[in-house]
Order: sequence, then structure tokens, then C-alpha cells
Amino acid sequence: MTFQEYKSRIHESEGTQFPSNSYREIVLQPAYEEAKKHFLKAMVQLHIAHLKMLEEQQLISKEDAKKIGTAISQLDLDYFSKQDYQPQFEDLFFRIEYKLMEIAGDIAGNLHIGRSRNDMGIAIYRMTIREKLLALMEELVTLRTSLITFALEHVNTIMIGYTHTQQAQPTTFAHYLKAVIDQLTRDFQRMQQAYKTVNRSSMGAAALTTTGFNINRERMQELLAFDDIVENAWDAVAGADYIAETASVVQLAALNLGRTAQDFLLWATQEFNAISLASPYVQISSIMPQKRNPVSIEHTRSLLSSVVGDASTVLQMIHNTPFGDIVDTEDDMQPYIWRAMEKLRGIYKLFGSLVVTMDVNKEKLLERAEKSLANVTQLADTLVITEKISFRQSHKIISESIRTLLKHQQDSIENLTWELANEKCKELTGKPLNISKELFYQSLKPTHFVHVRKLPGGPAPATMTESLLKAKEETSILSQWIEDKKNAILQSEKRLQQYLDEWSQRKK
Repeated sequence: MTFQEYKSRIHESEGTQFPSNSYREIVLQPAYEEAKKHFLKAMVQLHIAHLKMLEEQQLISKEDAKKIGTAISQLDLDYFSKQDYQPQFEDLFFRIEYKLMEIAGDIAGNLHIGRSRNDMGIAIYRMTIREKLLALMEELVTLRTSLITFALEHVNTIMIGYTHTQQAQPTTFAHYLKAVIDQLTRDFQRMQQAYKTVNRSSMGAAALTTTGFNINRERMQELLAFDDIVENAWDAVAGADYIAETASVVQLAALNLGRTAQDFLLWATQEFNAISLASPYVQISSIMPQKRNPVSIEHTRSLLSSVVGDASTVLQMIHNTPFGDIVDTEDDMQPYIWRAMEKLRGIYKLFGSLVVTMDVNKEKLLERAEKSLANVTQLADTLVITEKISFRQSHKIISESIRTLLKHQQDSIENLTWELANEKCKELTGKPLNISKELFYQSLKPTHFVHVRKLPGGPAPATMTESLLKAKEETSILSQWIEDKKNAILQSEKRLQQYLDEWSQRKK
């Protein structure tokens, strides 16, 4: 086959006019499907706001504003949401613009005075992300509330805390959960900052350099419920850090919760026997009748990894792109951050439900703690006071005592006797122990260990209860912040609808 024959075959299969069949199938059609699903409402709101601003700035007449506004009001969004991509329109914007001109005539073309698809597209992306971000934050607060409620039930649930995967010190389940709650709070705060970055208007930047028309950028910001404008026009259409920041905080939130999911999966094993999920969150083996597979935690962990992957895709697609308006940061990339946020939102809901409904084996956890050598830190602390020796000397006495036990394969705290410690004390300091046997053995109890750790951040029940109640009080502040942002958007939508109604009802 000659080159010309091969070229003719490509033309035959791909077509000779824009768009080619493969470009339509791979790029334009998927982008159109995403746009009609996510952008329709925001695009119409942006049309209304821009029209109102143009009228106020006297860039179009009241009569023309009425014609265009009436045309906007006649758009059947349900129709557009169901229609397939049509090659004669490059994207959803051009399809709606064509419809407006069909209804209002050529005058509808003036709706595009002082703007470009560049600043419009970025504004629509930001409007879409801010709503999804608020929905995610709302679910995060719900999960946080669930964990606080659950933790308050476990301020006295003694368990062993681990460092380097080894038994370290006694603590409580509430102490562990409060650490997770605090981490969620920081995730929320990072999302707040991302929202601040996202919720800035690009309108008025036009293609790249603003416009010679006397438009009002601040008025567009106000009309669309943005908190600020992206001042520099180049930055407005080129800057992708608004989505990169969102991807980063979503990715980190998924990584954070994934570590907890990993712990829970371990604790659900028969060997650990610390937690048992409620029936709606386990599956029974098809062949092994005794199995209660904690698949909800497994799916939580794997889906969190996919959130990390989607967020990473966003960052990779931005990597090494030119600092300008370019498709790499637009239609192809946006769905990845939406998918990451929506998936994380669902995981928050699932995880909160499975935690609140699971059973905790308090007896087994306490029994394991009572037998563990993890209690000896408190004994070492106590010897510093009773023996008037340095902590390093005290540490050595206890360390040598435990080394002796392990040499004889005795790994239970029950085998650490006053007599053994006294022997090691005399060897290392030349003096016998002063501590009474009663205080010695009390210092080895996990309940005592936990109760004396009353410092802020410690697991003592009273301290932990106070900390959890404070976190509970803070919930209203977090929720109010979300409500304020949602209400600002809602009021903006209502005002825009009022403007649309006024144009439709205005007499000539």
C-alpha cells in the first residue's frame, strides 16, 4: 500500500472535517458528557450574572438585556442534559450559545462581550469544585461527630498502644480515636484553605489580558458568590494551583484515613480480636461457614488508595505543563478531582457507620493489657521518686529485670516481681528497693498507668472526656462555616433567578 493509499484510508475512516472521528470519540464526546452532567447549572448562572453586569455597566441596552434574558429563561436544561454530543458544536458552550441566538437572534452574541471561554471555563470549574468540596466537608464533619460520640463510650476502654508495631504503653480506645478526630479536624482546616483558593473569580480575565470593555470584575465576583477575584488576568486563566491544592488536601485526607483503616483491619482479625463489625458490614465466605470477612474495611482501604491515585493523576497532569491556558488543566483533568472528592465523601459515610455500629472487645483488650510488659514505663517513673535515682538508672533496673524474664521465656507482667526488681536494684545501685510491694504492683496495672496521665493530650478518662467534649463543641463552628458558604451560594442563585424573572416580565 502506498503512502497516498494509506492516507486516503485514514481520511475515509476519520473524516476530512473537524472533528475527526477518533478525536470526537476520545476527547469531545467524553468532555461533553461530563460538561452536561456537571456544568449546565453553573454555565447558565454565569450567563445571567454576566448579562446583569453588562446591563449595569450600560454595555448593552435594557431592551437587549430583556431579549437575551428571556432567551436564557427559555433554555430547557433537561433537554441539554439528555442530548448526545453533536459534531457541529465543539462543546456545550457553543451549543447553548447557538440556542440563545436561535431564540433571541444575533443580538444574543453580545452576551459574550468582555469575556472568553477561557475565563468562563475556569469560573465554571471553580464553581463546580467549591460545591463538591462543601459536600465533602459536610460528610467529614458527620464522620467526625460519629467518632466523637463513639469515643465518649470508650474513655475507660483500656488497650495497648503500639509504636514500631510493638507493644508500647497502655492507653484507651478513646485516646486512639481522639487522635483520628484531631487529624480529621486538620483535614477540614486544609479543605477550608483550599476552598479559599478555589472560590475566587476568574471572570474579566477574558482570554488572557482582560478586555477594553468597561466591565466590572468585582460585580461578577459578587453575583456569583465568589469570595475574591484572581487579580492577574494571566494567572486567572493559567493558574492551576486551585485544583492542585484541592487534589493535595484530598489526597492527604485519604492517606490519613487509610492508616486508620489499616489498623481496624488488623484489629478485626481473630488473633487480635479487638473489634467485630456489625452484620451489614461483613460478608460470609462461599465455602467457609465460620468466616466473617470485614470487607467494608477492605473496600475502604482500597478505595482510599484509588482516591490517592485520582488526586495524584491531577497533579501529574499539571506537571511540566506551560503556564498558560492549556487543555491539560481543563476538561480532561477535572473529572479526576470530582471522582476523588465524591469517592472520599462516600467513604466518610461508610466508615462512620461501620465504626459506630461495631462491637469492641473491652474484656480482651483489658486482659491483654494487664498481662503485657507494656505497663513498666510507669514503674520506671515511680522508682525515680521512691528510690531517689535518675530515670536512666531506673530504666536500667527495669530493663535488666525484663531481660531476665525473657531469657526464661516469661513475657507476662505477672512474672515481674518485687523480688526480681530488688535483686537488680542491688546489683546496679548497691541498695535495696524502698518502694513498697503495694505501690510496686499498683504501678504495673494498666488502669493506674492510664489514670495518672492527666496532662492535656493524655488518656486519663477525665482528661479525655474533657477533650472530646471540647471537640464536640467545635463541631458547631465547623458546621456553621459550611452553612455560611452554602447559604452564600444559595442566595446568589436566588438573586440570579430573580434577575432572570425580571427580564422575562419586563415590558418593552
